[in-house]
Amino acid sequence: MSATSSPHLNPGNEKSGYPQGDQKVALGAQDASFEAPNVVKGEDLLSMQDVDPALNAKMYLVNNAIDEIGWTNYHWKLFVLNGFGYAVDSLLLLLQSVISTQAGYEFTPSYGRALTIAVYVGMLLGALFWGLSADIIGRRFAFNVSLFICSIFATVAGAAPNWTSLAVFIALLGFGGGGNLIMDTTVFIEYLPSNKQWVLTWLAAWWGLGQAITGFIAWGFLSPAKWNCADPFDTNGVRFGECPYHSNMGWRYVMYTSGALVFVMSVARITVIRLKETPKYLLGEGKDVELVQGFQEMAARYNRPCSITIEMLEACGTVQSAHGKSRVSISELTVHFRGLFATKRIGLSTVLIWLSWTLIGLAYPLFYVFLSSYLTSRGADLGDVSTYDSWRNYALVNISGIPGPMLAGYMCNWKYLGRKYTMVIGALVTMAFFFAYTQVRTQAENVGFSCAIGFCLNIYYGTLYAYTPEVLPSAHRATGNGIAVACNRVMGILSAVIATVANTSTSVPIYVCAALYIAMAAVAVAFPFEPYGKRSS
Repeated sequence: MSATSSPHLNPGNEKSGYPQGDQKVALGAQDASFEAPNVVKGEDLLSMQDVDPALNAKMYLVNNAIDEIGWTNYHWKLFVLNGFGYAVDSLLLLLQSVISTQAGYEFTPSYGRALTIAVYVGMLLGALFWGLSADIIGRRFAFNVSLFICSIFATVAGAAPNWTSLAVFIALLGFGGGGNLIMDTTVFIEYLPSNKQWVLTWLAAWWGLGQAITGFIAWGFLSPAKWNCADPFDTNGVRFGECPYHSNMGWRYVMYTSGALVFVMSVARITVIRLKETPKYLLGEGKDVELVQGFQEMAARYNRPCSITIEMLEACGTVQSAHGKSRVSISELTVHFRGLFATKRIGLSTVLIWLSWTLIGLAYPLFYVFLSSYLTSRGADLGDVSTYDSWRNYALVNISGIPGPMLAGYMCNWKYLGRKYTMVIGALVTMAFFFAYTQVRTQAENVGFSCAIGFCLNIYYGTLYAYTPEVLPSAHRATGNGIAVACNRVMGILSAVIATVANTSTSVPIYVCAALYIAMAAVAVAFPFEPYGKRSS
């Protein structure tokens, strides 16, 4: 049963989220039902929380309008252009990992994990900055400029003269990309008709595509000997050879190529589609005229009905909970943070979402970012693997992550599973393959199990990506999403520290990852909201 096939609700009763004592709100909802009888009504996810009656009533009307217009070519464009952000996020996360070895040969770093910490620090600050700013000044600015910032600093990083400057540029491109996951899901969910909200899960397929692109770029530039120095260090870490600039251009070509690719994506975002502010952001702003105008323009362009009017929205009252008295003030920040804990149930949901992102923030890099060191350490068991084959295998593992979110999209739209139990299945199956991975003894098994983990892991990850913006309140969605992603980045920094003091060549990190996925499954069961069959508020 899709989200729009929920039972018809009487907009004037308590179930619809309009308190019976507020006749003005109920009148607005009744007008909507009368004016748009052909719209299949659904239940808004947070309507029963009664945080802001006017916001609930207006949200109901806006969701009706979105459902009435339905899926259009505009949504296809959003799917692709928001997908670029997902792809860039994963590309940036892996870039520092794939270039660190060759760049280290050239620069002889005093701290080898500096690039990992740099990218996570940049993404941490970016997540907080872009998340808060998207709720304060709007989604449009971050959507348009974040990829451009990434492209500039990715290109500049390729020309870095030393290890310190490289780490700084990596941090800056991480800052630019830190808001991608937040903006992509926030913008997309605020345009999606309710029967297509499951498509949000499919966005994570772009994450796997970004990983695959990174793998192919690395395969092309880091495997040829003509562009890459041999290891100039002995087994004790003492340098005995040279690795000059002109003999070690491979990692620089990786950065230049990636920067150029992201630049093309950033240009596409402002030329293929001229993004306006999302209707649910405008709702919180009180810009009813602009909101209705946007719907009418979209309906006219795609020859769809549009029954919403300014009078309907004005009859619902004034939204009180979206902003503070001044946009540049502590009260504005307080409003967005407190809005994530407006009721006990919303507060519990927020905490569990942040916990989930924290857990996977540790599990993910322990396996992926440090996978190369683990595989290298098992060379005696798996046989000697050429540089060419190593990068080929890396690309294959990353490609396997693409179909995982696509399967998750179908699973989470099945009423017996929904979003919560899709995450449970994804986490537990991933855990099983993590345990099995410790028994790998051949190169074929290594590649096979790595691909299986990449596929299953993205069932969980892709669904968590989608679940987070679906259940957060619209006026504070980007803030809550930004803090969730920031929790993830903090654990990424911690994983780099763990990798420095622990032995990642053993199977211990694999067992730790497996245990973390058990915890993720337990948290998913405890989520208080199930978005299946309901409309995002």
